[in-house]
Amino acid sequence: MVRKLKVAILGVTGAVGQEFLGLLEERKFPIGELRPLASSRSAGKSIKFTGKTYKVEEAKPDSFKGLDIVLSSAGGSVSRVLAPHIVKSGALMVDNTSAFRMDPEIPLVVPEINPEDIARHKGIIANPNCSTIIMLVPLFPIHKVAKIRRIIAATYQAASGAGAKAMEELKIQAQDFLAGRPVKKQILPHQIAFNVFSHNSKIGPDGFCEEETKMMKETKKIFHDAEIRVTATCVRVPVFRAHSEALFIETERKIPVDEVRRLLSEAPGIKVIDDREKNYFPMPLEATGQDDILVGRLREDPTVTNGLTMFVSGDQIRKGAALNAVQIAEIAFKIK
Repeated sequence: MVRKLKVAILGVTGAVGQEFLGLLEERKFPIGELRPLASSRSAGKSIKFTGKTYKVEEAKPDSFKGLDIVLSSAGGSVSRVLAPHIVKSGALMVDNTSAFRMDPEIPLVVPEINPEDIARHKGIIANPNCSTIIMLVPLFPIHKVAKIRRIIAATYQAASGAGAKAMEELKIQAQDFLAGRPVKKQILPHQIAFNVFSHNSKIGPDGFCEEETKMMKETKKIFHDAEIRVTATCVRVPVFRAHSEALFIETERKIPVDEVRRLLSEAPGIKVIDDREKNYFPMPLEATGQDDILVGRLREDPTVTNGLTMFVSGDQIRKGAALNAVQIAEIAFKIK
């Protein structure tokens, strides 16, 4: 019998924090004590979990005593400050920020791909970038049998990736635009309603934005493959929730599309939506709220040797963030 755990959610009032609450209840995570934590701005607010009302506490260095696990999604700077205190308390920190992803001493885990890395943690396990997770879950079954040499990704990223306030901004902008009112932008750098623009993360000296660089570097670490070549172009689109990606890959050996379809149909965390006759393929609208990543448009790429291409959609807040972290916790504490 699994013992009940003392759990904190750091950043509980954010979009991912709220998703944590829903998933922990839905998956019947064995919680003996819940400690909802957030910034001083959110302290004192009320949240509900399993029919009970909890007061949000301000996250401080001494907030973690006696805990078993901290599910963290409060921003990289907060994670860096509080992580030493969490580890010292004896709790396991599953961190949803970019703070520790590329630290060679900290496992970067997608449970469908490298669950064995969980066992080597020293108090912190990093959750990958949402776009990386959505890309790699459907690519790993192919990589296992035909080794992927190169990945080209073009992303179509929802407002949810920028948080709950960005989702609300999309809604308000759409309403204002359709009503003929001036469209205001406060959260995102450009109008998101009826528009697309390059991902709103900092552009580096090499011309790649931070989101693209994360996908490129994290793939090597998760796949334990320093030689795999990855490039990406990340774009923000006027979708509330769930990211989509067009993926182009080259493998070491030719792998027929029918074999790819079979592999993906049998793999965990994936649902194949690939009806050519009806022109019915993955859509963010249908990926929203789903645990599985939707995969379709499976076809050979005739422009390269051993090339394949596909289109995927996955819920950025769910599998791209909160669900992946909860799955890590379940494995770490042998819950499932």
